[in-house]
Amino acid sequence: MELLFKIFIKNKDNISDQSVRNSYGVFSGAVGILLNIVLFVSKLAVGFLTGSVSVAADALNNLSDAGSSIITLIAFKLSGKPADHDHPFGHGRIEYISGLFVAVLILFMGFELIKSSVSKIINPAKIEFSTVSVVILALAVLLKLWMYFFNMRISKKIASKSIQATAKDSLSDALSTTTVLLGILIAKIWGFNIDGYIGLLVSVFILYTGYKAIIDAISPLLGHAPDETLVSEIEKTVMSSEGIIGTHDLIIHNYGPTRFMMSIHAEVPADCDILKTHDEIDLIEKQLCEKFGCDAVIHLDPIETNNEVINETKRIVEDIVLELDKRLSIHDFRMVTGDTHTNVIFDVVIPFDIGLSDNFVIENLKQKISEFNNKYFAVIHIDRT
Repeated sequence: MELLFKIFIKNKDNISDQSVRNSYGVFSGAVGILLNIVLFVSKLAVGFLTGSVSVAADALNNLSDAGSSIITLIAFKLSGKPADHDHPFGHGRIEYISGLFVAVLILFMGFELIKSSVSKIINPAKIEFSTVSVVILALAVLLKLWMYFFNMRISKKIASKSIQATAKDSLSDALSTTTVLLGILIAKIWGFNIDGYIGLLVSVFILYTGYKAIIDAISPLLGHAPDETLVSEIEKTVMSSEGIIGTHDLIIHNYGPTRFMMSIHAEVPADCDILKTHDEIDLIEKQLCEKFGCDAVIHLDPIETNNEVINETKRIVEDIVLELDKRLSIHDFRMVTGDTHTNVIFDVVIPFDIGLSDNFVIENLKQKISEFNNKYFAVIHIDRT
């Protein structure tokens, strides 16, 4: 595999280069088209030779895989187009859309094969055994296993979900072809014609693969949660600066497998030199862009660090919040003192898996803070994370 990459992909190890990444995607698609067409023709010949609907179903599955590879190839070509006036963040999401097309194609093929298999169960036909057919199917299993490892290696190199899905599809194809091969051998050795049932089993494999492919394609389009490792690395990079005392409200917008935009709030001491801190923030943004290949925006949040009243009140409010639920936390804490009352302003972070309504949290905290000091009026904003 590495030899193939060396021959067909220029600068194969420079995967941070978008053109190199596109080359891997196009190469994966081209190999998929070629090998799946070979498998389709071979298995279709075996299907006609043996009269097996399960082999024909498996052949059509390979034809759909070839179509999927064509879509993948085109998608990588289009997703590599640079940003323009209408698409300022590039065309990377085309890769996700292509995955959705592939998934629909797989599902359509699966439903069609179910109809053929049910028909074969109702009206079974004799299967003709052929040694050549068995050899071809065994070689097909080995070839699909090779395609699985080939595509998995590429998907890991360039962090591509669509090629990872293609790899998993190849593994399910290897399993389904193995099942078909067993069906032919069972018919030869014991005389049981389970061809229609095997075809039905293959169809279920195909439908499951299509379902998984749809989930993988739709999730990033809807805006899924970012990888935890990426979040941790971003926060670590921001916190590496001496002037930053905390971070929160990290938001990552995904515009393709290699393109995203992020924003984060950085907490700094309220009495810092604003010009020096602003310059520091600019440097951190540049570091983020160079390290992760993203567009970064950092919002400055001044925090009172030398006011004992504020610090003590914050500790008390944190205890009140933790009494409500230990999974809650706060940030952006500040106090504005007036003639009649003091506004205690902060954000409460509520994880999505906690079954507490925003209103319930706000009203409970307001009441408990007022009980602590009747001149304190809580102004609370809810963050879901």
